[in-house]
Amino acid sequence: MSKQTPKSKGSKPGKESAEKVEASIERAPASAEITEKKSFAREKTPEEKQKAHRDGIIKTAVATVLGILAGLIAFNMYGAGEDRIWYALLTIIFALTYYIQRLIYPAIKIDTKEFKFKDWFYVEFIVLDFFLVTWTLLLN
Repeated sequence: MSKQTPKSKGSKPGKESAEKVEASIERAPASAEITEKKSFAREKTPEEKQKAHRDGIIKTAVATVLGILAGLIAFNMYGAGEDRIWYALLTIIFALTYYIQRLIYPAIKIDTKEFKFKDWFYVEFIVLDFFLVTWTLLLN
């Protein structure tokens, strides 16, 4: 013996579920159209893909060279850096190379306005990584 809710007392069980199905069918095409419109992204042409690939290689190369130069300069100025606070030096390198890159990229025709957070994070990670690796190799 099942208890009926007040809603289902007066109506037929089959009719209520059929109305729900019809309502969901009517709404489905509209939502499908919306998701279709959102999912279409502008495809890049082969020239745009090639330029994006070339720019990515240039960004990586610039960040690599800056990191190696920073490691060489830190080794020449501070040696082992025992009397310095290491995280302050990392912060200074991070800030300087960020602003240097903001000047270098437009000079070599790479649009920095298209950079997002992850792009800046990527190039700065490369700089700091190469800085630490270069400095560590020179210390050994």
